[in-house]
Amino acid sequence: MDRISISQEMSFSKIIFGMWRLTDDPDISPSHIHKKIEACLEQDITTIDQADIYGGYTSEEVFGIALKQSRVRDRLEIITKCGIIAPIGKYHDARVKYYDTSRTHIIQSVEQSLRLMNIDYIDLLLIHRPNPLMDAEDTGSALDDLMQSGKVKNVGTSNFKPHDFRLLQSSMHQKLTTNQIEISVMANDCFTNGDVAYFQEKKLPIMAWSPLSGGRLFDGDNKKLLSVLQDKADENNTTPTAIAVAWLLSHPAKIMPIMGTNSLPRIQSISMACKVKLDTQSWFEIFEAANGHDVP
Repeated sequence: MDRISISQEMSFSKIIFGMWRLTDDPDISPSHIHKKIEACLEQDITTIDQADIYGGYTSEEVFGIALKQSRVRDRLEIITKCGIIAPIGKYHDARVKYYDTSRTHIIQSVEQSLRLMNIDYIDLLLIHRPNPLMDAEDTGSALDDLMQSGKVKNVGTSNFKPHDFRLLQSSMHQKLTTNQIEISVMANDCFTNGDVAYFQEKKLPIMAWSPLSGGRLFDGDNKKLLSVLQDKADENNTTPTAIAVAWLLSHPAKIMPIMGTNSLPRIQSISMACKVKLDTQSWFEIFEAANGHDVP
């Protein structure tokens, strides 16, 4: 599998394995999680996506226990995120869900993520959501210092619009390396509203969360789109899922889909998308079917 460079020192697998549903699995034993990790590694999927809030602030610890026992840390790139405070788990006393991108919170979050995941450094730390109260200098200096300390190798953002990204970058010495946004066949407005174009201009790869629209892609309401995906799957001797992911991979913006599933058979087939080559007309057939009309 090809790799995507996010900095001079580091590259990620073209497809990322997401763990936001990790604790939804009835089996969260270290041995079962290890099987998922090995299934990814067998396909050269080496990049893992986590966040402090996943699993009600429990996913990092569950993953960390398995990671310590499996001893595959050196073969993985680990992403995690911070900045969301929700009234659940360790923050059950919070009155409301809110964002905290203060220096104090970011550094505390990193220390806790390192401890829970039993690791010495984080390959990529993302600020999870743009904060309307963000003090860019405070947030930026925290990210700079974490990279300087070696506890974080790379930093980036999640769900930021270009203007939010520029603001944070303007207050930093280190370079923000990526932005993680929702992109799928169904959530495709980023291709026309300037979001993708901005990061292409900056030559920064993008990570796509929910690349299958959280499963909604396969709802019965999407009959036309599903028909086109099935036709393309038949042409390529693969599955509609692989076609939907290949649709993202074929874009020149170097989009890295984050695939989250607890099914071992599905994990074992994630890389099928990398074998599909969609031509331009096929890409637009899918685009038009998703939007319900021809392009102008």
